[in-house]
Amino acid sequence: MAENTVEDRVATLLHEAAETHHVVYRITDGTDDDWASWYASWLLELSELPDVLRARPVRSHLVHALVQCDLDYDAARPAELWPQFYARHLTQRFSP
Repeated sequence: MAENTVEDRVATLLHEAAETHHVVYRITDGTDDDWASWYASWLLELSELPDVLRARPVRSHLVHALVQCDLDYDAARPAELWPQFYARHLTQRFSP
């Protein structure tokens, strides 16, 4: 993925989180009913997301936003990959 915009950088971090999550949850083949909490913790504590967004989302707000992105993505069934779809929403929601 190109990293030209904040949105592209967030999409790259989401893709990295997904890869890491799959490794961590390999024993369950990536199954994790509380995936959004795991992603939010990883994104806030172990990635550059707050620096990229130039803001540090409240963890619970980020969890909620990730769940909403998932619901919206499933409903819309867009042609674009999920990291870019989520990144657009998260960037709009959390960037100053």
